[in-house]
Amino acid sequence: MHSLVRRFLKTAITFLVIGLLLGLWMMVERELGGRMAGPYAVSAHTHAILVGFVMMMILGVALWLFPRPSKEDTRYTPRAAEGAYWLVTVGTAVRVVGELARPNVPARWMGITIVIAGALQVIGIALFFYTMWQRIRPAGSQAREAQGERF
Repeated sequence: MHSLVRRFLKTAITFLVIGLLLGLWMMVERELGGRMAGPYAVSAHTHAILVGFVMMMILGVALWLFPRPSKEDTRYTPRAAEGAYWLVTVGTAVRVVGELARPNVPARWMGITIVIAGALQVIGIALFFYTMWQRIRPAGSQAREAQGERF
């Protein structure tokens, strides 16, 4: 397993732990403190789990399992995959921290920071799939399908 794949997967697990702890904190606040989580806490929890864990896990597994880039593939570069990793990781981390801090920091710059962090997530995911697009192709299954095998 390539080091970038391991980084995607371990980062995903880190975001899962963060998301689970946020969820536990929100549940304790609701059940024992009588306070419902606000929209910023819900958004932070959602982004930690869905983007930080689920998307990072999908991206890492895709990088690991998709066929190697063909010799003619001009889109795939390890630097672009690495760049996508950093964009999604930083964007998600800043988004989670920013959303949690937002109720206590109502300044306009905090809202702008959260929007920029969300844009980093979108750009990172788009860059990843742009660079991986040519790797979504038949590998060994093409010969089996030609022989009539159905999946």
